[in-house]
Amino acid sequence: MFCKQFTRFCLVGSIGFLVDAGIMQLIGSFTDFDLYLGRIVSYLFATTCTWLMNRRFTFINRKSGCAHHEWGRYLIFNIIGGGINYGIYALCLGTLEVVHSYPAIGVGFGSIVALLVNYEMNKHWVFRTKQLIVSKNPH
Repeated sequence: MFCKQFTRFCLVGSIGFLVDAGIMQLIGSFTDFDLYLGRIVSYLFATTCTWLMNRRFTFINRKSGCAHHEWGRYLIFNIIGGGINYGIYALCLGTLEVVHSYPAIGVGFGSIVALLVNYEMNKHWVFRTKQLIVSKNPH
C-alpha cells in the first residue's frame, strides 16, 4: 500500500510542481512583481491543487471528516513543508545567479527537499482516518 500511495503522492506533487513553477515563471517573466512574494502566490495556487488531488486520488480511502476541517489541517501542516520548500528556494535565489533567470530551478530544489516531510504529515495528520470515540462506561 505504501508504494502505491507514495507513487500517487509523487504524481500529485509533480502536477503541483508544474502549477507552482509555471506560475512562478510567469510572474518572473512577465511582471515586475517581487520574486520572493511571487513564490508565496505560486505556492498557494499549487497547494490548493494538490489538496484537491490528494483528497480525490492519493488518500481516497481515508475518511478524514469534513472537507473544510481537512483543508485547514492541510494548510497548517503543509506550512512546515512549505517553509522548508520556501527556505531552499530563497537560498537558491540568494546564492545561484541562474535562479534569477529561471526561478523554476529554485522551486524544483525546494519541492524535492520537502517531499518526504509533506508525505508523512499528510498521511498521519491531514488524511487520517476519522476515529470513533468509544466510551469505557456504557451508562
